[in-house]
Amino acid sequence: MKIAFVGKGGSGKTTLSSLFIRRLAARRAPVTAVDADINQHLGVALGLTEEQAAAVPPMGERLGLIKDYLRGANPRILSAETMIKTTPPGEGSRLLRLGEDNPIFDACARAVPLDDGVARLLVTGPFTEDDLGVACYHSKTGAVELVLNHLVDGRGEFMVVDMTAGSDSFASGMFTRFDMTFLVAEPTRKGVSVYRQYRDYARDFGVALRVVGNKVQGQEDLDFLRAEVGDDLLVAFGQSDWVRALERGSGRPFGDLEPENARALDVLIDAADAAYARRDWERYTQQMVHFHLKNAASWGNERTGADLAAQVDPGFTLSEARLPSPQLA
Repeated sequence: MKIAFVGKGGSGKTTLSSLFIRRLAARRAPVTAVDADINQHLGVALGLTEEQAAAVPPMGERLGLIKDYLRGANPRILSAETMIKTTPPGEGSRLLRLGEDNPIFDACARAVPLDDGVARLLVTGPFTEDDLGVACYHSKTGAVELVLNHLVDGRGEFMVVDMTAGSDSFASGMFTRFDMTFLVAEPTRKGVSVYRQYRDYARDFGVALRVVGNKVQGQEDLDFLRAEVGDDLLVAFGQSDWVRALERGSGRPFGDLEPENARALDVLIDAADAAYARRDWERYTQQMVHFHLKNAASWGNERTGADLAAQVDPGFTLSEARLPSPQLA
């Protein structure tokens, strides 16, 4: 299952995504965490030191390897250089499975030990001084989009992506790549502003969206969120002494998380699992192709000097049917 956490800066998006990852790991679910935010804090939120988090290899610096591997023997992709972030898979492409070892995970992923399990961490890499004035952050998240486009994942295994804050996620078709998107919102007017933008785009593309209230201190906060987002409100998190201790660097065992917040995490997991029944691989593939053709026409063809529309394999649909049968059990 592919899960995204979005929200405005400061909403607690990274904190809640890290708690969700910890809860999945405690349930012994295979979980791959992806830090795709311009501010790279997910590794530290999962308990790594700043030095350990900085040592995780950035996916953006290994884009050549990622393209070479995913291209495989697809005859429609003439070279890795002609692959862009939206290039879809076709016959001959190499597909990714979350439970496997492959050159991409070997080069980019690092295991993060947690109290009751382990998570695999991937990071896009920070926005560096060399990028200032010459690069868009979405050039770094392109590696994540390629991975999502080639990922065949099943029920009970999770890729959890901490997306960049605000509405920047719409600068790419990546916002359509998820089975469930959790939008973290504080009970303030600014806190729900991103929700309104996301809601309209989500409905246009059939994206499953639920709102997760955060920093909710009482009934008045809860009533405000319900009035603003209606039935999209899934659950709310209150203040957490456990989180405060983590942010101060004096972490406690995850089992000490407040019971009401632990139950709220289980609500998220149940909502993510329920999204499995609504999977539509054909629509997923069509959306992938839609955004690829838009990118090809707007900048990709000119940049690569190739007709990128020719990369689309009209007879190909990404689906779990392409998994080896033993992994479907």
